[in-house]
Amino acid sequence: MPEIFPSDSVGLVEPRTLHFPDPLKLACGRELPAYDLVVETYGTLNQDASNAVLICHALSGHHHAAGYHSEEDQKPGWWDNCIGPGKPIDTNKFFVVCLNNLGGCHGSTGPSSINPETGRPYGPDFPVITVRDWTNVQARLADRLGIDQWAAVAGGSLGGMQALDWAITYPDRLRHALVIAATPKLTAQNIAFNEVARRAITSDPDFHGGRYQEHGTAPQRGLMLARMVGHITYLSDVSMGEKFGRELRDHAYKYGFDVEFQVESYLRYQGEKFSENFDANTYLLMTRALDYFNPAREYGNDLSQAMAQAKCRFLVMSFSSDWRFAPEHSQKLVNAMVDARRDVSYSEIDSPWGHDAFLLPNERYIRLFRAYMNRIAGEFTDAR
Repeated sequence: MPEIFPSDSVGLVEPRTLHFPDPLKLACGRELPAYDLVVETYGTLNQDASNAVLICHALSGHHHAAGYHSEEDQKPGWWDNCIGPGKPIDTNKFFVVCLNNLGGCHGSTGPSSINPETGRPYGPDFPVITVRDWTNVQARLADRLGIDQWAAVAGGSLGGMQALDWAITYPDRLRHALVIAATPKLTAQNIAFNEVARRAITSDPDFHGGRYQEHGTAPQRGLMLARMVGHITYLSDVSMGEKFGRELRDHAYKYGFDVEFQVESYLRYQGEKFSENFDANTYLLMTRALDYFNPAREYGNDLSQAMAQAKCRFLVMSFSSDWRFAPEHSQKLVNAMVDARRDVSYSEIDSPWGHDAFLLPNERYIRLFRAYMNRIAGEFTDAR
């Protein structure tokens, strides 16, 4: 009987919902009385729970990082290139945990969930969430799963920021942090891109002040535009040129303002697809969490002092054509780690694919990633 899935796939996976009944105090000063988290796990937790790896997702990510939910799935989870048997995060060695963050729209409690105080969707009443809030929630999840210390916390982009916050906030609860295509704080330009995206959403007539669910509609046009703006920043000029160039759909100018270039068609398709599967209020929350992230702020804006709180080892990777979180951002972070005398390995990967490169197969990236994870696996393998 032929195998349905590739031999290096985790195969069929099933998410589960965990309920947390205890109140959660948030950085904004508000409190959630209780919440749910949707979680997927891959691999097997070893006897002393020393092989657990936490995967933190980026802005539009979720709990489904690897494998398939059904035999009919056309695509695997969003980081399937890196998670599975024999892959960098080898599920024959590691127990891998990925969750949909609080405030998300893929099953965890968020703006589209019912507010127990009103019986209506939270909508704009859902509290603003920070990366620190996610770190605290993930620590509670670790407690629930019986994991006192992660072998590693890993993520790309906004996920990398969470890995960094873990190292600072819970220094005794992880041995390694993998910070990939990330930054210790957003530049003014990045905050500006996020604001344009938010304004596209809130200016949509179907936004209704964030209460669109109660009106039986959704600000799909605004969310589509927000995604189009964001998607441009995730790609490089080279990658867009190689993929589309200035190709016309019908090989001739039409002298109008409808879609004529292939790149226009691609962006509209991506925007439309995203607007059908993502919640607008969640998009507002996630981009604001990005804006607020700045761990140095608690330490007199001294990033080296912030990094001095960490005890784990670090792998930091950046990509040459990533202009959203350019390599110099990672280099600044690495310099702060060195100043704080932390153990850090750094590599800038040559890639033409821009910010999205951390999601794509790249021989050098995969080789370095696998080598570092094998080093981690050797720690608990040798200890047995």
